[in-house]
Amino acid sequence: MSRRGAGRPAFRKGALGAPSLDFRETGWCVARMERKDHIDGFAAVSLVAFALVLGFNQVVIKVVNEGLQPVFFAGLRSAGAAVCLWLWMVFRGVPRDFSQAGPGLLIGLCFSVEFLMLFIALDLTTVARASVLFYSMPVWLALAAHALLPGERIGGMKAAGLALAFAGVAWAILDRPSGGQGSLAGDLCALGGALGWAGIALTARATRLSAARPEMQLLWQVLVSAPILLIAAPFFGPLVRDLAPVHLAGLGFQVVVVVTAGFLFWMWLISRYPASGVASFSFLSPVFGAGLGWLLLGEEIGAGLLGALALVAIGLVLINRPRRDPQVPQKV
Repeated sequence: MSRRGAGRPAFRKGALGAPSLDFRETGWCVARMERKDHIDGFAAVSLVAFALVLGFNQVVIKVVNEGLQPVFFAGLRSAGAAVCLWLWMVFRGVPRDFSQAGPGLLIGLCFSVEFLMLFIALDLTTVARASVLFYSMPVWLALAAHALLPGERIGGMKAAGLALAFAGVAWAILDRPSGGQGSLAGDLCALGGALGWAGIALTARATRLSAARPEMQLLWQVLVSAPILLIAAPFFGPLVRDLAPVHLAGLGFQVVVVVTAGFLFWMWLISRYPASGVASFSFLSPVFGAGLGWLLLGEEIGAGLLGALALVAIGLVLINRPRRDPQVPQKV
């Protein structure tokens, strides 16, 4: 891609393999750094590390759920992230534009659904199972985009990826574990979280919010979700369980490392490297999530779940393959 076009978006947003972020190459980012046309060694290591953090994130949520009620925990996380992100935007001189209230409220509602479902899922089922089902988001986004968004038709390779990933999701749900480690309700909540995530991506792409800066999109999500989750929390049981310092440390990790710093780092990677290349690493997140659940929490991973994980991971790779036509902007 020519650097001469750095002052305008180089491709439309696509979020099939990423954490609900704006994938446009914006001039304010590119103007400050050299744009790469391939994934170099630093990017590859960074993306593997980022996928590892996302996998570890699932373990942290499950551990903190032992000290804080899941919905209350999710609300505190959004509130803390809103403060951190607001301070960052003030420090960097990023404008806070609240003119797009309708789409902003909608994306915040989708964010609320996503994390209410995910945090409850990790309270009811294993990290391994939740990772496989939650990271099936690109399946539902691709299907919705095919029906709702122009230019998002499902081609042969993407259709094959969708079929494999869908088969993996079905296999994971139908393969019930022994020993009561995973519940069907938890599995369905993880799937509901994936649908909420897909709703975020659709809102960010199909509404006026697509013109907003990535920081503003995230600010809408955490600002709207914080009161929704905190108000809903009392309906899900006592707010505090067996609280210990490790649970507060996990909350801080979620607020600072995952939601705030993680978003900013991902945005930096997207601004410098091809979005399709960045998204091609998305299959690692469910792999790391399942592996860390087994390694750190002693969760059982049977042959059925391993098979489901393999199908979802391969499906994500196929879904996120860039288009071959050089006249068409690459999607992720």
